[in-house]
Amino acid sequence: MIFTNARLIFPDGIRDGLEVVVEQGKIAAIRPPMPRLRRTGERVRGKEVIDLKGNYLAPGFIDLHVHGALGSDTMEASAEAFRSICDFHASGGTTSLLLTTATAPLDEIVKVLQAFRDYRSAISPIVGVHVEGPFISKAKAGAQRTEFIQDPSPVAMRQLLEHADVLKRVTIAPELPGALEAIEIFHARGISVSGGHSDAWDEDARAAFERGMRSVTHTFNCMSSARRRGIYRVAGLLEFALSEPDMSCELIADCHHVSPTLMKMLYRAKGPHRICLVTDATAGAGLPEGSQFALFGKDCIVENGVCLLADHSALAGSAARMIDLVGKMVREVNVPLNEAIAMATENPARAIGLETKGRLIVGADADLLVLSPQLDVVRTFRCGEVVSSPS
Repeated sequence: MIFTNARLIFPDGIRDGLEVVVEQGKIAAIRPPMPRLRRTGERVRGKEVIDLKGNYLAPGFIDLHVHGALGSDTMEASAEAFRSICDFHASGGTTSLLLTTATAPLDEIVKVLQAFRDYRSAISPIVGVHVEGPFISKAKAGAQRTEFIQDPSPVAMRQLLEHADVLKRVTIAPELPGALEAIEIFHARGISVSGGHSDAWDEDARAAFERGMRSVTHTFNCMSSARRRGIYRVAGLLEFALSEPDMSCELIADCHHVSPTLMKMLYRAKGPHRICLVTDATAGAGLPEGSQFALFGKDCIVENGVCLLADHSALAGSAARMIDLVGKMVREVNVPLNEAIAMATENPARAIGLETKGRLIVGADADLLVLSPQLDVVRTFRCGEVVSSPS
């Protein structure tokens, strides 16, 4: 197919006067328009012409941190749950995602890894699993179940590494006993390591960075920040991540988890290339206001557009789609659209080593997103096939 009459969004700007040619699920060319094409449905040398009528064309979004949607949860470890999650998030422009586990007995987490291994050929939007917990701090557990938190023992590491082919990302608190050794092992196996749910001091974070940690999980949420140790003020994981140029930062930019002022501060500190927008969406995403759901045994509710523990003691993930986060960055933080799109595409692709996704370049997968000038999702394509469009 040939996409024409579009405004193409690249990390360094938005360009008019180009068309995108897709062949066999890949971007085959990005070029000036050929003459006399130009009605949707026409065929030129066997290719369908799609006139985008001045709408934006961007890479499909990549979400590194997704627990669920529409009442379905990753921890169900079923093809039905996985498909439901992917379908909902495709409506918000997401074409690739990491299923994210909750803190649970390790056997339950391994079930998710095995289920994805079994189903991955049939559910292509899922590009791997993000294990968030159980190697986290009880002091920064958030909505996670503290009774299942554990240190990264050799036995636990062996269980997870048996599924290293599908394990793409691990959140770990670097101050835990055995964490530094685990970080080094995960990094050596090509698994992205993100510090999170952590009460680390500055030196803990630095030691983890030296072992291979290159990201932090949902920045500002469930992480240590500057505090006194004796008579001295010492940085935490937050300040380390803000100050270290090679650290990337997940951001739940829904204006519930993080206020616009904090989002602006992160943008000033990290710039457009080291922020990865993530939804951290739980099973409440897409459900009506007031709906109840569970987060691995914890009762939760959807209220005021966000997911909460039922007792209102903590947030329990977001109800957002990626397009919602992009819109917040543009409207609330005044980030240029091309930079906000990069935070949802190229940056997360780089963070987990997805070489053929997240960019409009020749040879990349034709994971494409059509956006209106108002930033509504018009249509979503994965490998050149429509996966979501308005009803």
